[in-house]
Amino acid sequence: MSHPLDFDPIVEARRQWSAHGWQDSSDGMAAITSIVRAQQIFLARIDAVLRPMDLTFARYEVLMLLLFSRNGSLPLNKIGARLQVHPTSVTNAVDRLEAQALIKRVPHSSDRRTTLAEISAVGRELALRATAVLNEEVFRRPSMSPEDLGKLTEVLQRFRQSAGDFSKPGAIPT
Repeated sequence: MSHPLDFDPIVEARRQWSAHGWQDSSDGMAAITSIVRAQQIFLARIDAVLRPMDLTFARYEVLMLLLFSRNGSLPLNKIGARLQVHPTSVTNAVDRLEAQALIKRVPHSSDRRTTLAEISAVGRELALRATAVLNEEVFRRPSMSPEDLGKLTEVLQRFRQSAGDFSKPGAIPT
């Protein structure tokens, strides 16, 4: 957006919701719409950082997951489960990363049915460089106070757990 609006459209939507008789849903609509709009804002910031590196956030997440893994490789189905995305999305991301020589597919050493995605040295370097820029340009300055960030993270964690996103807060993945 080139310039900010003179009013908050979500506040106006909430007012309209109530005026149309949906008062019992207006707070939920405003909260959910606010989260969706915040996601759009954050993704635009992230995309602006990653685009010059020929990465999307989805591909960056795959690289970071592999970077953080014990051996620099994971089965494709485990990538999908950890990122909570459809297998087709994993395949598309892995295809693109492989075409960029950032990862490679390798057979599993003990399970012939399983294919692993393995991060390359170039992929490691790009993941670290992208993280440094994301930390500087996005994550260190999210336009919220540390207190608000903590509260927001806690509220969203409780919501995500109640929605079935995960079962045990603080559990380490296996």
